[in-house]
Amino acid sequence: MLSCSVIIPCYRDEAELTCLLGQLQKLPQTLLEVIVVDGAGSRKCQEICINNQASWLASEPCRGRQLLAGAAMARGDVLWFLHADARLSIDPLSAIFRAIEQGAVGGYFRFRFDAPRAWPARFLEPAIALRCRFGVPYGDQGLFVLQQIYTKVGGHAPFPLFEEVHLVNRARRLGRFYPLRDPIFVNPRRWLRDGWWRRTWKNRKLALNFARGVAPNKLVARYRSDNPSRIS
Repeated sequence: MLSCSVIIPCYRDEAELTCLLGQLQKLPQTLLEVIVVDGAGSRKCQEICINNQASWLASEPCRGRQLLAGAAMARGDVLWFLHADARLSIDPLSAIFRAIEQGAVGGYFRFRFDAPRAWPARFLEPAIALRCRFGVPYGDQGLFVLQQIYTKVGGHAPFPLFEEVHLVNRARRLGRFYPLRDPIFVNPRRWLRDGWWRRTWKNRKLALNFARGVAPNKLVARYRSDNPSRIS
């Protein structure tokens, strides 16, 4: 029987984290452990974790390093990485375990915007699915991977952005990285704040610059200038 560890990087997302931990506790199947890696070192975040039977770990505010720190603690056969503001489908663990049992080394959930939705979401979601097929799914899609594969490929890159790119590309060389039909609901707050098309264009520019070899530390400076309250 496979076991699963959940790793959640967090940075001043206490309200969203509370909701996610509540969802995890209500899953039909039992998780081995939930590890929250807090880039803000927040006492409130620590208390939320204690109240929801999750492990709390303080870290520097760099998402890649947070994920690496959480994975180093994890004991599960499968590592499942979630953003703190995600909303889950009804039985995501069954979908993960089915994929692994069918020979996948890892995979990701279908990107779906959470409410409040607007009409651009209907066009962006299939475009994101196409991008994932030919490119890389990002961390907000609930990436999961066998722990032995994660260790073999070196885990996440210690970057503040695009930390999952090397992980996914290297894992795909070792086996099938499976796209699940089950959705994960992504918080649309950045799209609502910036505008749906403007936010999408900003994200694409960051990805294109990363692909061109611009250092993630330089890119995150641009990301912070657009969104100064967000680091992780």
